[in-house]
Amino acid sequence: MSLLKYVVLGAAAYAGYNYATKKRVDGRSLVDDIKDQAPEWMNKAKEYGNQVKDQFTTQKEDAYDPYQS
Repeated sequence: MSLLKYVVLGAAAYAGYNYATKKRVDGRSLVDDIKDQAPEWMNKAKEYGNQVKDQFTTQKEDAYDPYQS
């Protein structure tokens, strides 16, 4: 049963790889599109991380400190 499971997983992985790298009519593949958009996504993720960091810092500064008079 274990061997059958690995055969099915391997076939699914191969089918996914084949689908992602298959060239369309315009000569590009899904992987090519992802490579082109990755820098934009990284910039958006960095901006979001900075926003969360700023919100956390603001909340930390506004928090009540019982040891401070």
